[in-house]
Amino acid sequence: MNKKKIQNAWAMYDWANSVYSLVITSTIFPIYFNSVTKSEDRGDLVSFFGIEVVNTVLYSYSISFSFLIIAFISPLLSGIADSGGKKLTFMKFFAYLGSLACIGLFFFDGDNLEFGIICAVLASIGYAGSIVFYNAFLPEIATEKEFDFLSAKGFSLGYIGSVILLVLNLAMIELPEVFGLADGGQAARWSFLITGLWWAGFSQITFRYLPNNPYKKKVSKEILLVGYKEIRKVFYKVKASPVMNRFLAAFLFYSMGVQTVMYLAATFGDKELGLPGDKLIITILIIQIVAIGGSYLFAYVSKLYGNKVSLVIMVFVWVFICAGAYFVETANQFFALAFVVGMVMGGIQSLSRSTYSKLIPVDTTDHASYFSFFDVTEKVAIVLGTFCYGFIEQLTGNMRNSSLALGLFFFVGLGFLILLKIPKRDLEQPALN
Repeated sequence: MNKKKIQNAWAMYDWANSVYSLVITSTIFPIYFNSVTKSEDRGDLVSFFGIEVVNTVLYSYSISFSFLIIAFISPLLSGIADSGGKKLTFMKFFAYLGSLACIGLFFFDGDNLEFGIICAVLASIGYAGSIVFYNAFLPEIATEKEFDFLSAKGFSLGYIGSVILLVLNLAMIELPEVFGLADGGQAARWSFLITGLWWAGFSQITFRYLPNNPYKKKVSKEILLVGYKEIRKVFYKVKASPVMNRFLAAFLFYSMGVQTVMYLAATFGDKELGLPGDKLIITILIIQIVAIGGSYLFAYVSKLYGNKVSLVIMVFVWVFICAGAYFVETANQFFALAFVVGMVMGGIQSLSRSTYSKLIPVDTTDHASYFSFFDVTEKVAIVLGTFCYGFIEQLTGNMRNSSLALGLFFFVGLGFLILLKIPKRDLEQPALN
């Protein structure tokens, strides 16, 4: 099969699943959730299985919980996938779980809070779980020289696809009568349904062309035990590699900041600045559009000066973003900050993935197991970042303090990056074709 066709199909999964990241986690669902869980008599307080909690804090904790589950189960699943050649099977399972959960959010109206949170958690698990196996295909379908730009291509397609769907959803919310809908709330629920269908539908392109069991591994009757041995073997290899340890430590700390900004930016604009929903969505659109250029810009910087220099520059910029968030007061200031966020968000995500790909031994076939450590690190970062963000807000009553605290995570990540030395290897290692 043509290698470019496989690579394009791989990148299309970013197009398919990124609508979840944008519509469900970053824009419409958080705004809708805040709206339907507020009341005149109780304000922001909600009752979740009898526990009284602030709605935004509950949302932060639900994100933390979903990624904590993935952090526990993905290493074992990755070991099973590697030992039995079932990466594509697991990827399909999680993609369908996530898309069905998004469809389930269509039925969430605020009165069934527990149902809404469960669907949101399952959608998050589906998204995070599928990404583990999706990322693991990168070293199998490209040469090391292609990693940076192919990774950037995937993220760019994701940003483009999600912007297209978000613009449609925004039109539905602003002009519900044109689409035969009663109001913006109903339009928001329809956007969740469309997101699930988009995710499942466009995934078919990826599922059709990605290689299934390229190394012809056989499924063992003791697949659980074999999977455990596989991940334990890779764990010791990662543990013995100083460069991998330092990169994953750096990735952990700066991802605590990056991922928290991604998931809670709209909530910050809503609660601290009182921005209406349409302006919040415009903010996220700015981030997505600018991120397309940012992905390629920092891939080019990496080509000229190396991955380490490119990552260090971006982490420095993130520190200033956190400080800026503490002082932002107006919509225009928020838009300007969003522009800078977009520039470094696309770059740091795509370059982190491709940098880690370059650290995986060239003679291994255990790509899912290796990438499980990368993805678990990211999930733990989301758990810690969103939990700390919610916890600091709960303690201080101010989300600005939470934003300022994120800057400390970036500083620690920067320290590990400075200590990192990325080894030079043959950039023309063979790709699967």
